[in-house]
Amino acid sequence: MPDFTACTFTPTPGRRSTTGDPVLDERVRQLVGEAGCEKNCEHVADMVMTALKLGRDQTTTADLKLFSRSLRELRYAANAFAPYRQIRKVVVFGSARTAPTELEYLAAEEFSRRMHADHGYMTITGGGEGIMGAAQRGAGRENSFGLNIRLPFEQRANETIHGDPKLINFNYFFTRKLNFLKETHAVALFPGGFGTMDEGFEVLTLMQTGKARILPVVCVDKPGGRYWETWQRFLREDLLRLGLISPDDFHLFKMTHNVDDAIAEIVQFYRVFHSYRWVGQRLVLRLEKKLRPLEIVQLNRDFADILVGGEIVQSAALPEEQNEPDIAVLPRLVLLPKRKNFGRIRQLIDAVNRAETE
Repeated sequence: MPDFTACTFTPTPGRRSTTGDPVLDERVRQLVGEAGCEKNCEHVADMVMTALKLGRDQTTTADLKLFSRSLRELRYAANAFAPYRQIRKVVVFGSARTAPTELEYLAAEEFSRRMHADHGYMTITGGGEGIMGAAQRGAGRENSFGLNIRLPFEQRANETIHGDPKLINFNYFFTRKLNFLKETHAVALFPGGFGTMDEGFEVLTLMQTGKARILPVVCVDKPGGRYWETWQRFLREDLLRLGLISPDDFHLFKMTHNVDDAIAEIVQFYRVFHSYRWVGQRLVLRLEKKLRPLEIVQLNRDFADILVGGEIVQSAALPEEQNEPDIAVLPRLVLLPKRKNFGRIRQLIDAVNRAETE
């Protein structure tokens, strides 16, 4: 599973975490090893050192409870997802109030059923009823994750995911929202309330700012529905008109009234494109197939505006990518882009998926 930040965050070369006491630092590292750590032990030691520093910072009890419980939730979720890392997943958001007789409910059920049956995707939802229950009913219990949130009022997970080990209960919205995006390969938004808007805008914000890797985002409505058209009109007539977003931001999502189109948008996104990561200032696109030379020429013509310098070149894996041996054989496109307009990078990925391969 690629880093959900596309490896945006890189440690300072040669810098190691410290408590400020070299003797204590070494004791922490020894303790981590004695506790059974076998890989990435420096990162584990870093967390231990951070916890020790919290203890001497006069951190409040409330903050310590927040930090401790958040870490436990993140660890529990990571373990639940771990056996399924190599399986692609799609997150489905939408209203918990949608009745089983509504067209949106039926569309969500069909979408998830076909995403698994035809393309092998698992489904992730918030674990509730309505659109969430429909999506998990379509995918089936064995192909579903439910990321439930504990609320002040009684809330029970939908019957498909209730009692399953892949139902994960969160106390905090922020740890839950992190896992939605961290674990998925695509996002499908069906009509919903504040929660759907919250999740949709967060996904778009993180992609727009480069804080999360670009994913296919589809906004799905029933035939003849106006939900997403009304939403997009607000984006265009208010946010765009006031200069609060850019025209290219509209390439970060697609609207449709058709389950076929929603599925095709997601599948097409991974036709040639596999994943990407940042290596320093360079963007490395990993591809399923090598592009023909003339396609590289065309990409350089069409996307010269996003480059800081140099050209888009086809390459083998870079030395810095040796920590991902499973995909080392994939061909690459390497470029030095401006880290600003990520809507254009989405257009670049689309162009790669339309290109002819060898």
